[in-house]
Amino acid sequence: MKKLLVIVAVAVLSMGGHTAMAQVSESAEWATKIKAEGLGHSQIDELSQYLTDFVGSRLTASKQKRRADALVVEKLKEMGFANARSEFAAEFTRGGWDVVKTYAAMTAPYYCAFSVNPRAWSGSTDGLVKGECTIFNVQTKEDLEKYRGKVAGKILLVPSTQQNNEINFKPLASRYDEEQLEALTQDNRANMRNRFGGPGRMPFDFRAMMELRQIMTSFYAEEKPLCVVNASGSYNVPGGSGVNYRAGDPEPVPEINMPLEDHNRMVRLIQNGKEVEMELELINEFSDDKEVRNIYAEIPGTDPKLKDEIILIGGHFDSWHGGTGAADNASGCIVMIEAMRILKELGFKPKRTIRLALWGGEEQGLFGSRGYMEQYLMKGQKKLPGFDKFALYLNMDNGSGRFRGIYLERNDAAFEFFEAWMKYIKPLGFEYLSPRTTGGTDHQTFSRIGLPAYQFIQDELEYGRTYHTIMDTYERLSISDLKTDATIVAWLVACAANDPGRIPVYPAVENMPPMPF
Repeated sequence: MKKLLVIVAVAVLSMGGHTAMAQVSESAEWATKIKAEGLGHSQIDELSQYLTDFVGSRLTASKQKRRADALVVEKLKEMGFANARSEFAAEFTRGGWDVVKTYAAMTAPYYCAFSVNPRAWSGSTDGLVKGECTIFNVQTKEDLEKYRGKVAGKILLVPSTQQNNEINFKPLASRYDEEQLEALTQDNRANMRNRFGGPGRMPFDFRAMMELRQIMTSFYAEEKPLCVVNASGSYNVPGGSGVNYRAGDPEPVPEINMPLEDHNRMVRLIQNGKEVEMELELINEFSDDKEVRNIYAEIPGTDPKLKDEIILIGGHFDSWHGGTGAADNASGCIVMIEAMRILKELGFKPKRTIRLALWGGEEQGLFGSRGYMEQYLMKGQKKLPGFDKFALYLNMDNGSGRFRGIYLERNDAAFEFFEAWMKYIKPLGFEYLSPRTTGGTDHQTFSRIGLPAYQFIQDELEYGRTYHTIMDTYERLSISDLKTDATIVAWLVACAANDPGRIPVYPAVENMPPMPF
């Protein structure tokens, strides 16, 4: 998930052809059953270990992702869900890429092995190689010229733009306090220029940065350094990211991410006149897989008039390659699978169909959910048959913290539904309805075309310092929070599946800005 600022904007409502009526929740009896199963007989821990330790990392189009898809589809079939399958969603021009071996160490002025993470879709070294390290400080296109002809066979240390290494006295993990949560319920949308919080254009400095990175990539290909070492990550934990690459292009120069602490040590040594050398062996494997695939499973609807309407729940299944993608976003997948399990175990008969969607390619630009939209909901400006059958989407992609409420994306008509549905889950801490919108994940695909698609307000815990790193493993999961979250989802889904009313579609905005990817 990409963390973006929470924004708000003007809401205009459309009933979408549906008649307004009083919203209803499921009964207290069903609330008791769902809580008893979700909190007393949870399978969250088993699912968590399965989707992290056993399934492993899930980089888009990698062999690891294909393995993971097959394992999870089989798991969903074993759990008895209908129509469990992996399905093509979108083309992916980068192709597949997997890590085979990663080794990096400083050998002068003394030996020290480092924890590093290769950048996805970067190349391999020619076996075990050694070379001199040099600082490669490029802020503009003009800076490149002073290095031309001087970096072949060398290891380039690219300084970080974030050099603040002061001690942080804030807690590593945190929960929302009441004041923060109350602030989220306040409607400040008058401060925004339109429904999307602005003109939908990336800031100039971001575009300039992306342009410079592309130029640097071309420079590396021409000048042939031994390896590029980027400062990415902290607390001695390297981050995850990828390089610009299209399947069939020449293999890029090897690049690795190294935590600030180790990277800055070598930079300081060089700045103080010491010679620094490294040895590396990086083996990365490219494959010709150009597909993003989603995973689906269902609990079929039972009402003759409503069974074709869809309650969609999900999160993205792809991850970066360094850890096992636990908080980002096995956690969301675990919760949604467990919510489905709870309802199936209890024999709940939904009127509408409940569909689980585990998206692929979110980290590279919401490929999976966008593919679903274009296949079933809307192609260009043309509505497809599934558009009018779309009743609700609930998304999870903010780590494993406790649900405290939900962002309702400026759709004022949604409040009365959730106010009715949340009656029996307030004791679980689900109390706050925000008119605001949050960004950076798959619900945006649907909310930007007016459909009721929402992301939860979650306690952050330690998400900000661990996602997209090799630290994102089973240990990042709060099992007790995930149990509660799955119980909340199961209850909301039960209510939405059987409520005679539907949240109205927000009117689509003409000349919609492009997706921010």
